[in-house]
Amino acid sequence: MARKGNDSAKRIVILFILAAIVVGGFAIIALRNRPSEATPEMLSAVEEVLSRNLENNYPGTPKEVLKYYSEITRCFYSETYTPEQLDQMALKSRSLLDDELRAQQDDERYLNDLKTSIDIFKSNDRNISSYSVSSAADIDYYRYENADWAKAMCVFTIREGTRMIATQEEFLLRKDDRGHWKIFGWRVYDKDREE
Repeated sequence: MARKGNDSAKRIVILFILAAIVVGGFAIIALRNRPSEATPEMLSAVEEVLSRNLENNYPGTPKEVLKYYSEITRCFYSETYTPEQLDQMALKSRSLLDDELRAQQDDERYLNDLKTSIDIFKSNDRNISSYSVSSAADIDYYRYENADWAKAMCVFTIREGTRMIATQEEFLLRKDDRGHWKIFGWRVYDKDREE
């Protein structure tokens, strides 16, 4: 009779050990598959834009400059952010501009004009849903007045209510004395004007 009690006690202990192993295994698998707090997948679009250190990681080509500038622009008009994040994005955006273009407007006026533009854009139920920058092969490089220049196109797709509108803009970039491509200016591209 004592032996049956020992067998039952052994079975209960073995079942508890097996249950602990199964639960522990699931816990380990769950912890391994959980992304850590600092993984890029967890960053919002705004946080990703702000995480770029332009001093150490400035975009190397006109295409990369325009992609970064366009992503900042998309965030301005389509993402949710704090007032501090808006200020930080505005500084990042201005750091991609050529000195001559920046000189036309101080930081405070730039930020005020930007806020007004964003408010108007959003009040009309608009947002930038996507953008597409010229392929590297379609960028026009040339030299003028001892400076390197590049022309590139960017198409912004804007959602207004239920309508989608594509706006094509032509950007002019100039290489500065540090070898960085900076945005010198842009205009809405009008194919009829070119012909």
